[in-house]
Amino acid sequence: MSSTSLAIVTDAWTPQVNGVVKTLQKTRDALEQSGYQVTMLTPADHRTIPCPSYPEIRLALRAGPVIRRQLVALAPDHIHIATEGPLGLAARRFCLDNGLAFTTSYHTQFPEYVRKRLPVPLELSYAFVRRFHRAAAQTMVATPSQQRLLEQWRFGNIVRWSRGVDTDLFTPERRVELDVERPLFTYTGRVAVEKNIEAFLKLDLPGTKCVIGDGPALDELRARHPDVMFTGYKFGTDLAGHIAAADVFVFPSRTDTFGLVMLEAMACGVPVAAFPVTGPVDVVTQAETGFLDQDLRKAALKALELDRGRCRSEALKHTWQAASQQFMNNLVPSG
Repeated sequence: MSSTSLAIVTDAWTPQVNGVVKTLQKTRDALEQSGYQVTMLTPADHRTIPCPSYPEIRLALRAGPVIRRQLVALAPDHIHIATEGPLGLAARRFCLDNGLAFTTSYHTQFPEYVRKRLPVPLELSYAFVRRFHRAAAQTMVATPSQQRLLEQWRFGNIVRWSRGVDTDLFTPERRVELDVERPLFTYTGRVAVEKNIEAFLKLDLPGTKCVIGDGPALDELRARHPDVMFTGYKFGTDLAGHIAAADVFVFPSRTDTFGLVMLEAMACGVPVAAFPVTGPVDVVTQAETGFLDQDLRKAALKALELDRGRCRSEALKHTWQAASQQFMNNLVPSG
């Protein structure tokens, strides 16, 4: 009996380091373990140029002919379009031209990201992404709050696709001993304007602030905050050990659709401090695994009081296998 075939089209892929790439990698691995034959259609197959203001993202040039040849050759049972970039647009056009059904997913607050960089009205950006996803049989979102937000912008056919965490990698036992003044408040992720890291770094907090990651805003933030420990990117057990070393994980973003790093911190037994916005409101249990408050300093200080074991217990409920089963259930036959 032949396996079920799936093509996932994504503009976000390695060597990028972000939650979208990690989600797609973990989902691919889980689907392959379940017997799916998964083919990733990524920028690696194309001539590319760097995305303005986000050079780690490579934008494919003349994506249409390559995507067309790939999808014709694959003739997959299911097609999933993960991003709204050049590859996603090309795959969408191919499906519509050939009467093929497909699903999409909404990983990034694209309108809010654009508004951080350019004077583009939210209404215009949301009109673009709404039109993109309207053609899909189903659009997958990670959280209830994200679903409500998109429904307010008149998106339809929305279904849930949650996220998981590798609780074997992210565990309190990997904690490394850092020679810093306690308490240690840590942020992990891309260092860019849309992540709102400045809101964390300007807080009057005791102890030490640490930023793990890289990005276009790194040099500016390092110059502005010489008292902050900037480590650059870390990976694998090194990343897990540095997260586990924190006393509080501070997540200052107001524009993430989920925030995988919060689950990773909780799996390490580290409580979260964040704003009460989409992502944190779905991941953090108030006063149990973290604190959410418009006063981020207050949230960070209150999070110091929380039980680290409770954070770990909550993270154990979020498995990639369960999340990937949701994804599989949401797929539709292409033909």
